[in-house]
Amino acid sequence: MSKVLLISTGGTITMVRNEATQALAPADIETFKAFMPELFAGSVHVDIQAFSPLIDSSDVNPECWVRIARMVYDHYDDYDGFVVLHGTDTMSYSASALSFMLQNLSKPVVFTGSQLPVGVLRSDAKENLLTAIEIAAAKDDEGNAIVPEVTIYFEDRLFRANRTTKRNAEHFSAFNSYNYPALAKAGVHITYQPHLVHYSDPKEPLILHTSFDCNVAVLKLFPGIQQPVVRALLHTRGLKGVVLETFGAGNAPTDKWLYRELKAAVDRGIIIVNKTQCNTGSVEMGLYAVSLNLMKAGVISGYDITTEALLTKMMLLLGENPEHAKELIGQDLCGEMTID
Repeated sequence: MSKVLLISTGGTITMVRNEATQALAPADIETFKAFMPELFAGSVHVDIQAFSPLIDSSDVNPECWVRIARMVYDHYDDYDGFVVLHGTDTMSYSASALSFMLQNLSKPVVFTGSQLPVGVLRSDAKENLLTAIEIAAAKDDEGNAIVPEVTIYFEDRLFRANRTTKRNAEHFSAFNSYNYPALAKAGVHITYQPHLVHYSDPKEPLILHTSFDCNVAVLKLFPGIQQPVVRALLHTRGLKGVVLETFGAGNAPTDKWLYRELKAAVDRGIIIVNKTQCNTGSVEMGLYAVSLNLMKAGVISGYDITTEALLTKMMLLLGENPEHAKELIGQDLCGEMTID
């Protein structure tokens, strides 16, 4: 029997309605288990560990990422896979972070949640969780994990975690992977796409990275942006990295002051990465003349990486390996971006 560890951090999926007040509130483990008897009736042995107290995903921070990753690391040899229950609002950040924190991962770590609480009649919680459990336990004919990476499962799609973005606050299909295909689709059967999966060498030991430097920022360009705004952000005390969200294929206004501000920041040692504001597509610096100044200023291409993956990658590299962070930020470490 395969063994899966279910890690509950909180989120909508863990909520039930209080019969007295009719308000939704996080359920304790025993109450949650009562709503999900199917967890313990199948062919997969499921154990549960939960944050205490459970947290809303809006309150998630790098300390929470470390707690989740350490739970996986500490129990790595005891289970065939892991499922993380998490609120949807910041799930892509947390799951992306774990993809970088768990180096040489060779077992599934599947994030999931729901748009409606488990205690609501029409909830999507059961389908999401039960399928995530099945995916976490799935092995091929040789006994190897089918999807040994950090993923997000929602509605009927399994995505590489560091390729995802929450796209919808209303529909059950809350997430999408705009620049990379789904790793699996669930219907009557679960259809996997092994050729799309990122595989680590199973002979290499799992390495846990836990040092984050949160002195980063996002600068989103817009028509009419003013120099004092850019200057104020780039002169933030302690700032070490910036996600520069640009237009189209990585383009920016050609104002001389913008070039000077960016160049001066790079010269001060700040890492600036070009990330397109478009959900689909990639940065192609130099394709248009309006991106040449960014290249001259020393801005690094982020290709087709998501903002969620880029921020967490930047924070981890600055915390773990600041001397080589600038060199590594533009490299594909675990399938988070496509470099032509």
